[in-house]
Amino acid sequence: MRMSKLYMPTLREVPSEAEIPSHKLLLRAGMTRKLVSGIYSYLPLGYRVIRKIEQIVREEMDNAGSEELLMSAIQPRELWEASERWESFGPEMFKLKDRNSREFCLGPTHEEYFTNLIKDEVRSYKQLPLNLYQIQTKYRDEKRPRFGVIRAREFIMKDAYSFDKDLEGMERSYKEMWEAYEKIFTRLKLKYKVVQGDSGSMGGNNSHEFMAMSEVGESLVAYCDNCNYAATDEKAEVVYNVKESEGIEDKMEKVYTPDAKTIDDLVDLFKIEKSNFGKALVYNVSGEPVVVIVPGDRELNETKLCNYLGAPEHELEMADEETIIRITGANKGFTGPVGLIGDVKLLVDSRITKMKNLIVGGNETDYHLKNVNYGRDFTGEVVEDLLLVEEGDICPKCGKPLLMDRGIEVGNIFQLGTKYSSSLNANYLDEDGKEKPFVMGSYGVGVSRSMAAIVEQYHDEYGIIWPLVVAPYHVIITIINTKNEEQKQLGEKIYKELLDEGLEVLLDDRNERAGVKFNDRDLIGIPIRITVGKKASENIVEYSLRKDNKNIEISVDEIMDKIRGDFEKEDIRI
Repeated sequence: MRMSKLYMPTLREVPSEAEIPSHKLLLRAGMTRKLVSGIYSYLPLGYRVIRKIEQIVREEMDNAGSEELLMSAIQPRELWEASERWESFGPEMFKLKDRNSREFCLGPTHEEYFTNLIKDEVRSYKQLPLNLYQIQTKYRDEKRPRFGVIRAREFIMKDAYSFDKDLEGMERSYKEMWEAYEKIFTRLKLKYKVVQGDSGSMGGNNSHEFMAMSEVGESLVAYCDNCNYAATDEKAEVVYNVKESEGIEDKMEKVYTPDAKTIDDLVDLFKIEKSNFGKALVYNVSGEPVVVIVPGDRELNETKLCNYLGAPEHELEMADEETIIRITGANKGFTGPVGLIGDVKLLVDSRITKMKNLIVGGNETDYHLKNVNYGRDFTGEVVEDLLLVEEGDICPKCGKPLLMDRGIEVGNIFQLGTKYSSSLNANYLDEDGKEKPFVMGSYGVGVSRSMAAIVEQYHDEYGIIWPLVVAPYHVIITIINTKNEEQKQLGEKIYKELLDEGLEVLLDDRNERAGVKFNDRDLIGIPIRITVGKKASENIVEYSLRKDNKNIEISVDEIMDKIRGDFEKEDIRI
């Protein structure tokens, strides 16, 4: 491709809305453009990257025995009502009506659609296992779109669904997809971790997420260097050892605590550690008040709370002042578990039940209670673990300290079981002629997210550093002075020869200053660079790689050998 003909609207200034490197660089390099918040176009260079990622995904999915198809993004309400997700999926779902007032959604995911597709077509166990996939645009009305294509309202995704006759078959399919995903992300040159994830609105009993590690990642990962334990902060089990207090349970007392509304205020007042307090949080969940008590030195995990209550996260919100006064009789900051007004659901993290002589809110403005003990002074629904993991917590698998890091979720796999097949009456006939529901798995790869994750891991202060396998072009030839006939002719000659070898080549034949060409070359990140300059008359060019910027002079005859060697290092065939 000649750059004089290429649509590549690069930007010199960083767009004001761009927050992280991938967002800034994909915009500046002319690879994406924002239409409105959370909605992006992929320009020629960026779309070439997208297609290469898709091709790697296709190859590995095909190799794993999955079959590609393409389904509509528009799905009828009836399908989602059958699975009871029309309401529970929440406000992230784009909903619309046709001219006849029939309701549809723009698919955020396709479990119902795939299940409905095969329910009347696959009738016998002899047709199983079956694995189908598509690469398609998904839609989610994100509350706060951010980070460019990482959290967008329209995104490109590969989603696959497996159908098996029993649990053992589904677990085999799950393992096959796990292995296929490892191959995909390894080929994409991503540094990643596989972690336990929360199944959320997808359902099922087990799920894992593939995290591209990045300091700007929205997901927090807890992991152990001593064993293979890893989980998202939403899922991670918290081992919180309570110091068993010796002695008796002291008499409960009311203490005047004016203006001490936070744990930090109380620590200053009582001069004791945070772990001696019981922290109360008040929520409205599906319109009903819920009070949660956790140790004062820890944070509540709202995902664990929603899972326990069986409530979608969009129906969870902090209670307002009016609700707090109604159920406690006190202003915000003085809520506790003793003497709540009315029929209020009280949830207690299990560690609270093992702690003695706690200090808690007194449910009276400007007062707290000390020497409060579970069982004697209050009771509630005890939940095994409601805490958010922290760095240094004990690994639940081996007992060593956990580490924390950030990641971008680029893939996920779910063991769905019969959640969707049962609700949509999708059954097959087993060996005895009995109807049984399909046992399903669901598997997603974020294609557009993967592009951004690669940029996050491969960039410097000058621009993107694409790995060869996904680069929009393999080689860029820069003619320093297009008005110099020898340079121009040599550049054209090399361009034609490399194209004939099957390489993807950009020829910078623009009538621009050398500095502009070099800056653009660095910004768009083409891996192999050939510079045609003053030694063109001697058939000598400069050869360098974007990742190391070390220029060497070589003769034109050596170029293909150098390129082949660099392709071999990346384990790529020309």
